[in-house]
Amino acid sequence: ILKTLNSWFWWENIWMPINCTWADFVDRDGLVFPKPHQLYATIPYAFVLLIIRFFSERYVAIPLAKALGIKNVRRVKPQPNPVLESYFRECSRHPSQSEIQGLAKKCNCTVHLVEKWFRRRRNLEIPTVLRKFQEAFWRFSFYLTSSIVGFIFLYDKPWFYDIWQTWVGYPFQTLLPSQYWYYMAEIGFYWSLLFTLGIDNKRKASDPQGLDVIGFTFIFFCPSQDFMAHVVHHLAAIGLMSGSWCGNYVRLGTLVIFVHDTADFWLEAAKMFNYARWEKTCNMLFIIFAIAFFITRIILFPFWILRATLYQPTYYSTTPVIAYFLFNGMLLILQGLHLYWGYLIFKILKRFVFLK
Repeated sequence: ILKTLNSWFWWENIWMPINCTWADFVDRDGLVFPKPHQLYATIPYAFVLLIIRFFSERYVAIPLAKALGIKNVRRVKPQPNPVLESYFRECSRHPSQSEIQGLAKKCNCTVHLVEKWFRRRRNLEIPTVLRKFQEAFWRFSFYLTSSIVGFIFLYDKPWFYDIWQTWVGYPFQTLLPSQYWYYMAEIGFYWSLLFTLGIDNKRKASDPQGLDVIGFTFIFFCPSQDFMAHVVHHLAAIGLMSGSWCGNYVRLGTLVIFVHDTADFWLEAAKMFNYARWEKTCNMLFIIFAIAFFITRIILFPFWILRATLYQPTYYSTTPVIAYFLFNGMLLILQGLHLYWGYLIFKILKRFVFLK
């Protein structure tokens, strides 16, 4: 069964134009092509990023937070109690008064002590401001670095200025070393976010970050499923980038990555100063983020990138492959998510301007 599914998945008509086979993508005459097996390297790269994250959060983010006036609040741990801990994990974090009385009898202690234990135990689940600052600093650092490096990689490429160049010579477009490292770092980053999802701060499912596609469904229909929405978010981002790698849509893929990352670091910077209670700086950074978001995701993405993926391929092939419909379908859903996020950002800006 697995062998059959594998042969279906790598069927040429899914990935490449007619009369092309995988044998045509063997490196030759100085041409280097993306290979699916290279994506396995993104897993060890993810662990390298986790190591970099650990040291940057500990030795850069913490001193910076202290310089901005953020203090490390130490919370008091409740006394070890297996009965209350089991009830907290398996039944309820907010027991009713009758349940508290029953637990007090079971533990042979007062109602006040049980209430105090649950209050302290709930407080342990709430991330400290310093912890939030550390995570925002890591995301800010990655998105800023990715944006700067992406610009360095792309500014001298003809397809950065003329979107038609993304299809010239397709599918036999050689893979550049800069494109390889740009993809590996970006996919590795989303793997690292997936690996640490269980210990990271729980964020709203509607945070306007990343290459979310299928996660839009979870946000719209199941807004309470934040953890699951972010799992699908990261898997969808990895799936989109990996699929574009296998189909050699690398030129377009790097543009999609660049367009998304250039707005995100402004949001993370605004969060950092929000945690430090630098209100005016936070507001200014959020306005810059909003402007960058609307330019990159409401204007450039649909009228520049979607135009290149939907309209321009018809000039180079009269028989679109299955991947054409799959990727464009996901990119259109992504644009729907951009509009949803843009609506939320517009509401915040409206409140900021008219309600101070």
